[in-house]
Amino acid sequence: MRSPSGQPRRTSRGPELASVQLDRRRFLVVLGGFAALEAWRSTEPTLAWARRAASTLPALQPWTLPDALPAGSVEAARALVGAAVLAPSYWNTQPWRFEVDAQELRLLLDPQRTLPLSDPDQRFSQMSLGAALENLLVAARAWGQQPSVRYLPWGTSPRPGSSLVAAAVSWQPAERARDRLLQLVLTERRSNPHAFDGRAIAIQNRTQLLAQVGEEVRVHWLEDRDDVQAVAEIAHDAVELVMGDRRAQEERSAWLRGSEGEVRAKGDGMTAERLGLGGPARWLAGHSLRPGSRFYGWGTSSMAKDTRDLVRSSGALALLTLPARSDAGWLVGGQAYERFALRAATLGIAQQPLAAPVASERHRAIMARRFHAEGEEPLLLVRLGHAKAPPPAARRGVALVSTYRMS
Repeated sequence: MRSPSGQPRRTSRGPELASVQLDRRRFLVVLGGFAALEAWRSTEPTLAWARRAASTLPALQPWTLPDALPAGSVEAARALVGAAVLAPSYWNTQPWRFEVDAQELRLLLDPQRTLPLSDPDQRFSQMSLGAALENLLVAARAWGQQPSVRYLPWGTSPRPGSSLVAAAVSWQPAERARDRLLQLVLTERRSNPHAFDGRAIAIQNRTQLLAQVGEEVRVHWLEDRDDVQAVAEIAHDAVELVMGDRRAQEERSAWLRGSEGEVRAKGDGMTAERLGLGGPARWLAGHSLRPGSRFYGWGTSSMAKDTRDLVRSSGALALLTLPARSDAGWLVGGQAYERFALRAATLGIAQQPLAAPVASERHRAIMARRFHAEGEEPLLLVRLGHAKAPPPAARRGVALVSTYRMS
């Protein structure tokens, strides 16, 4: 068709078609947006579950401490408990609770975190409490306080409906700060499960280590290579004996974690690597260290051999002993070990406490003879040397282990 001017009339079909195509694109974009919105809504229950799961993870204690004691009484107590919970414990069970009131801070044994089959007399649990107590005291002194301790203030048996109160601590300002050197490494101390390089411990370092232990606890030292080899064989046999008790191992395996991520998720427990287990047995620790598994015999043999090799790699060995048993002896022994370990950290010396070689009466007697400590009560075997430090292990946060009654 022609227009009145005689020119051909342009059709509108092309522009109309272009408009339809643009509207379609918009329609598809909008439709895609609705689909994405519905997909997101469908994930809301899963996201909500994930948020709830994340909120149930334990609050972990950071491996940091304030430079000074906070001013408020509650904040001061929290800072002291924060130092205490960085202590080592048997199988990283962290068997402590803290009660704080206006007069004092009490350290209690948490019976839900003990191992009655593996540690029937609670020696290792109470030594763990002693280490936590020493951390608290070191921090208090470094922050310019004079702490006072009452051991077992309610006796050796817990009151009905209560837990064993290991110690009650109060503090007041001191004339000067003390233990600053040890306080600086509270966050650096590690129990080192790695093989050491065999270098000996310098005599001056040995002297400084021994000076940290008071009169209540004795330290016996071996560094002759033949003696170290002999103790390694004793440790091998002790591990086999300990793991031969399958019921006790089943109890311990409840604290075995498959990875460091699981340790952080639960806030406690040990990985096979931190136990010193290496090679394929470590990779398969979920089977090799569990008594119900067909691989348990192999895991037992591997754990015993690896412990022997770790002891052989030591530059020196120390046996901590009590001259005689006493009600507060294990608490004091834990304190002595922790000061010993902290001083080692200041000197750049790696250390690892070993419980299996002193877990049975039989092997305590053998160890005492080997270290010429007959008649004394062995507490811990500690291997010493040089190796790269492992990362810190997870600790439950102050809020999870303490209660406050301030009036």
